[in-house]
Amino acid sequence: MKIEVDIVKRLRSGEKEFLLRSQFSTTDRALVLFGPSGSGKTLTLRSIAGMLSPDEGCIRINGDVLFDSAAGINVPTRQRKVGYVFQNYALFPHLSVRENIGFGLKPLFGRLGHREGERIEELMEVFGLAALATQKPAALSGGQQQRTALARALATSPKLLLLDEPFSALDQPLRVRMRRELSRALKDFDIPLIMVTHDSDEVEAFAETIVVYHHGRVEEVHSARDFQTSEASLTETLRSQVARAYL
Repeated sequence: MKIEVDIVKRLRSGEKEFLLRSQFSTTDRALVLFGPSGSGKTLTLRSIAGMLSPDEGCIRINGDVLFDSAAGINVPTRQRKVGYVFQNYALFPHLSVRENIGFGLKPLFGRLGHREGERIEELMEVFGLAALATQKPAALSGGQQQRTALARALATSPKLLLLDEPFSALDQPLRVRMRRELSRALKDFDIPLIMVTHDSDEVEAFAETIVVYHHGRVEEVHSARDFQTSEASLTETLRSQVARAYL
């Protein structure tokens, strides 16, 4: 998996302007966008998903051009073959677990077919949701909501999984358990990911490449492999970079 991002996006709120300049490239399968809140991580993730259109630049995944301002290319979200798990999971409150998981499989007009139905049942079994198939999101625990959101993101067999701070809504004990569950799911489904986080523990758990953001810019790009043969601690390095950013 080769991921190439080189984009610029200007956002204005009243008199304030935020400028995102995001540039990085990696062939690793597990990329983490790390930095304090409001530094541009989620804007980058949404741009990769096609939910936000940059002002200029390009985005390529395995050589496929998803966005290129110069060439006038901006592939619609539904055609980008990416799965997206939102920070608050964004489950549809009026739909059951089964219906939420199958939402992306449903044709614009018509009903789900037999194959799609089997896919939903398979995912509910994999994520331990079969007994909750008819439940609405309000009746689910935080971990159950996250598993439902992850199953929905994987239902369409995406080529890339995008995770926006997937553990931030969970308490610490559940967060540790869900990290293990996510690691297992990524291995079972053999899917590359890009994760947004400001938690160094999550970087340690998932990252092969770490892109460090501050004030809308990419400050550093690290390879986790470099720290495996170094006396330096990845966690301490990241924390010191964030601390310097506030000076």
